Amino acid sequence: MKPNFIQKVTNWGNFPVVEKEMKSEDSLRKIKEFVRNNNEVIARGNGRCYGDASLSEHIFSTKRLNKFISFDRLNGILECESGMLLSEILEVIVPQGYFLYVTPGTKLITIGGAIASDVHGKNHHAEGCFSDYVLEFSLLNENGEVLKCSRNENSEKFWATIGGMGLTGIIISAKFKLKNIESAYIRQESIKAENLDEIFKLFDESESWTYNVAWIDCLQKGKNIGRSILMRGEHAFKHELPKKLQENPLRLKKKVSPTVPFYFPDFVLNNLTVKLFNLLYFNKQTTKEIKNFVDYETFFYPLDVVNDWNKIYGKGGFIQYQMVIPKEQGKEGMKKILQTIANSGNGSFLAVLKLFGKNNPDAYNSFPMEGYTLALDFKVNSKLKDLVAKLDKVVEDYGGRIYLTKDSMSKSSLTNYLQNVQNPKFVSLQHKRIVNNN
Repeated sequence: MKPNFIQKVTNWGNFPVVEKEMKSEDSLRKIKEFVRNNNEVIARGNGRCYGDASLSEHIFSTKRLNKFISFDRLNGILECESGMLLSEILEVIVPQGYFLYVTPGTKLITIGGAIASDVHGKNHHAEGCFSDYVLEFSLLNENGEVLKCSRNENSEKFWATIGGMGLTGIIISAKFKLKNIESAYIRQESIKAENLDEIFKLFDESESWTYNVAWIDCLQKGKNIGRSILMRGEHAFKHELPKKLQENPLRLKKKVSPTVPFYFPDFVLNNLTVKLFNLLYFNKQTTKEIKNFVDYETFFYPLDVVNDWNKIYGKGGFIQYQMVIPKEQGKEGMKKILQTIANSGNGSFLAVLKLFGKNNPDAYNSFPMEGYTLALDFKVNSKLKDLVAKLDKVVEDYGGRIYLTKDSMSKSSLTNYLQNVQNPKFVSLQHKRIVNNN
């Protein structure tokens, strides 16, 4: 009979599924005890990463580290425990006229996970990564000591932990800066692009916008390759809003979120249904350009509106593959990536293209580099490993790299930028896979 702390664990992609020890505590003494008594420990937040990054022999869940510590409303500085979700933080700060400087495409990740992955958003070209706004954090190291880490104190640990995927220790709490806003709405423009040339031209023309992102049809070939819709936005000022929204500009009405009740059968998601989805998505916008106001949840977190949407991919799960290609080779590299995907028949329901600005050289484990990044969802099937290997080769040939927060299959030297972090105490299944295959 297995001990009750051994359980099946997986992340948002439902691939891979492992049976490991997972424990959650809010007592610092018990957390220290867990770390001292075990090797191959990794911290896990809300399990919303797609790959195998937060899986190990012994997993510490930070979900019970979910308390606010302080909120300096005058200067826009918040301190909280590492297990706080972005959604919980937004509920407090938005009505006070603040927003997160950087947020990924889901608000259901933890602050600890945001630091360990050094998450980026739709505004990297303008405002960088999450780490650019982190002032300090407390880190429990391999000896059970809690270190205060900042740019001036324990700075080596600070920068190794930024994007270090949990391999330096367990983040206990963090303090970070917030952005002033006048409303909970985004002034948005959506523009259709017929091909890759047009979408890259639109990105060039939109660099002055704070937020830029494009949905891209990854199954198009020939003259339509790269057919897409660019969405660009700015936080709306109160006076810009329609009068009906000016009464309570910082408060949103609660929405009813539907739930996917069961795992879809394997036959539902196939090349034909993906092509149909892409066709409908592109043509739902009937004009070349639309200008409107949308609430921040619609703009930043469109997938969060559907609970358990990962079940659409079936019990076998899916992966998200995200890479970045340097800007000079961006269009050529993305064309090769899209051709490889279209030829494979492994279509992606959701393909998202973004522009990265210059990387922070101090954050040496951080994923972004100046260039274009594409994120794609693929259902797990017998042909997928071969496709990932081909994509890895293209990315490597163009001097790019992949995002470790999404990775669960890649074996190439694209993952070597994490080799600066080595610690026998804090180890993930992802890290062992990468090291053993290089």
